[in-house]
Amino acid sequence: MSLDSDVIVDRRRIRRKLTFWRVVAALVAIAAIIAVATLAAPGKGSLTSAGSIARINIEGLIRSNQERVEALERLEKSQTAAVIVHINSPGGTTAGSEQLYDALVRLKAKKPLVVVVEGLAASGGYITAIAADHIIAQQSSLVGSIGVLFQFPNFAELLKTVGVKVEEVKSSPLKAAPNGYEPTSPEAREALNSLVKDSYAWFRGLVKERRGMDDALLEKVSDGRVFTGRQAVELKLIDQLGDEKTAVAWLVAQKGVKADLPVRDYKLSPRFGDLTFLRTAAAVTFDALGLSAIARQIEQTGMAQAADRLGLEGMLALWQPAGVN
Repeated sequence: MSLDSDVIVDRRRIRRKLTFWRVVAALVAIAAIIAVATLAAPGKGSLTSAGSIARINIEGLIRSNQERVEALERLEKSQTAAVIVHINSPGGTTAGSEQLYDALVRLKAKKPLVVVVEGLAASGGYITAIAADHIIAQQSSLVGSIGVLFQFPNFAELLKTVGVKVEEVKSSPLKAAPNGYEPTSPEAREALNSLVKDSYAWFRGLVKERRGMDDALLEKVSDGRVFTGRQAVELKLIDQLGDEKTAVAWLVAQKGVKADLPVRDYKLSPRFGDLTFLRTAAAVTFDALGLSAIARQIEQTGMAQAADRLGLEGMLALWQPAGVN
């Protein structure tokens, strides 16, 4: 056999070996990703026993999430002694906030439950908080923003400037209104106003019932503004100033929970895109593409949170201070 033939045979043998090990490496990587995702699945990998208090974190924008509901239902059936819900959220969609509120109310029927406001419980975040019978916040936490809004962009003037007209055929004047392509009609605006008022009345009624307010106090706190923790105590929006230790003390004193139980994290709905190694990889990728602003947002809040704010639809129970959102 010639030297050239030997070289060709050796190269083919090496190529086959490289292909084999590449396949093995890919399978190992896939198995590792599946293992990490399994460990991070909602409610799994957490110690929720009769010898512990479960810590739940509600952070960022709130929207409908069936995985989170199912995780809370599993917690209902666990042997966990009690639940502490930490909230740091500006709210989100009204429907998503209602879904989370209902799930926490069902959980509260089975387990002693207390809420701790970390930095912010506004709008939908406050809807979540009032599921508990006892709300604790730090002195400088922000609480409230009782209200509902419906936002939509209108490009009518821009389209007129560039000479674009959107034609449409629809079954009735209010179908798909407002659409952003033409000035909003008085009828469409009134229809939206009716939706907002109905949701606002529901929100106010929930606050009045859960916090035991009279009409005068409800009127004072439901104008859309936020209050500090110190102000919120006086206005009956929360019950006590403090932190997680304060919450544990309340559970011990009021619910008979053992004083020496450890508090352990119970994960609700971690998203695959927010796993640390994927977040880092995504940030590096966007940096390489010259999209540094997006990269920083992903580093700070993760892939899901970076996209969430752009994807909120429908009526919102969301606190949006000027210059921030």
